[in-house]
Amino acid sequence: MKLKKLYSSREVAAITGLSARQLQWWDQRRIFTSSIPSHKTERGGYTERRYTPIELLELMVLADLRRRGFTVPRLRRLLGVLRARFKVRLYEAIEGGGPVTLYIDDDKIYARTPAGDLFNVLDQPNQPLLMVGEQVRLRELTVREQPARRRAKGSAASGRRGASPS
Repeated sequence: MKLKKLYSSREVAAITGLSARQLQWWDQRRIFTSSIPSHKTERGGYTERRYTPIELLELMVLADLRRRGFTVPRLRRLLGVLRARFKVRLYEAIEGGGPVTLYIDDDKIYARTPAGDLFNVLDQPNQPLLMVGEQVRLRELTVREQPARRRAKGSAASGRRGASPS
């Protein structure tokens, strides 16, 4: 994937598989905000939010976690713990790019420090785990590109009115 300087919310939606409405909802609730927010134009309309390549990579990871069944509150907790406990952004913790590396095992996410300490990020982020045996199969959390979504011919945009986009 060739990276650009900025991505519109439509481009991010197409790449991640998240809907533009989900991105808007996450932005409004401060779960994940864009670098360049939407703002009112002189003509009374609004501009599109713009995301950096780093934000795109983070959203690709979050979208993948959503598809795996992680709830929005758990994603919010993941981002908050990385920021508060480990002092890193999500992109610094994926694919071994920073001071901690994230691993996943079903519905759990772990952070490993360079010293080898392992933390359950969502449940007990301040308590290192004592690992005995090799029963936990950890996979490094990586960025995975989502194949383009295909719409069924003649289908409505959404049958859910008023529901919150998770």
